[in-house]
Amino acid sequence: MNRLSGVFQFLLGFFLGIFLLVGGTASLAYVVFARMNANPEKPTFAEEKPPETTAKAETQPVVNKETKTQPVEEVVAKEPVIEEETEEETEDLPDGAYRAKVTWSTGLSVRSQPDLNAERIGGVEYDSEVIILQTTADGDWQQVRLPNSQQEGWVKAGNVEKVEQ
Repeated sequence: MNRLSGVFQFLLGFFLGIFLLVGGTASLAYVVFARMNANPEKPTFAEEKPPETTAKAETQPVVNKETKTQPVEEVVAKEPVIEEETEEETEDLPDGAYRAKVTWSTGLSVRSQPDLNAERIGGVEYDSEVIILQTTADGDWQQVRLPNSQQEGWVKAGNVEKVEQ
């Protein structure tokens, strides 16, 4: 009888250990996969600074059009001020230019040249307004100007939608 009790204790301990090992591993896997399922935070690039005030848009440096080597800070107002809206509406557009809104959910990178390997000089957030100046002959890139800042650059085509006025 004593032998039978020892075998029973061994089997009970063995199965209990296996159960705890499998349960712990499954719980850990659940936690890891649940965290991997969450969306990551929006990345902040070195040349980007969070907008402190909308008044900074007036003091933003302008890109030198000949060399295009001057660094440019990105300032995008999340809530436009009424005064800026009236200035934006009266701003004259060059021939063939039109206003558009960014439709790409994570925003767009503004580059110095129409090439993926060109220097990134700034960015435009989702649903922000830009002025489309021209499109390359192959239709892959669009030259844009940010309203009220005169900053110009290139964005990948197909990520903006024309705004009807």
